[in-house]
Amino acid sequence: MYKKLNDKQRKRLHRKVHIRKSIYGTAVRPRMTVTRSNYNLYVQIINDDEGKTLASISTLEKDFASLKPDTEGAAKLGEALGTRLKDKKITTVVFDRNGYLYHGVIKALADGTRKAGIVF
Repeated sequence: MYKKLNDKQRKRLHRKVHIRKSIYGTAVRPRMTVTRSNYNLYVQIINDDEGKTLASISTLEKDFASLKPDTEGAAKLGEALGTRLKDKKITTVVFDRNGYLYHGVIKALADGTRKAGIVF
């Protein structure tokens, strides 16, 4: 019934649970959560008080379909997300890396969002 996790998946899940205990998004400072796969990147801005997604962006969208989930693509996706957030008048977020290590693609995405003017 339950999927058996390998060591890498188990460690990520442990980090994810540990991080989510202390990170919470509000209307003033929503949570920015990142999910990645080998083929795509997904980012959501979530207000945990209401349980609603305020904004989202992914490489599945038509405008970003050409981006690969590497550091360059993540930086461009982060900048585009920053402009979307500016349009919705969101200037600060809480970064939820979702158990992924803050390195490579995840770091590039965060830096791209910061470059667009969003404060973590």
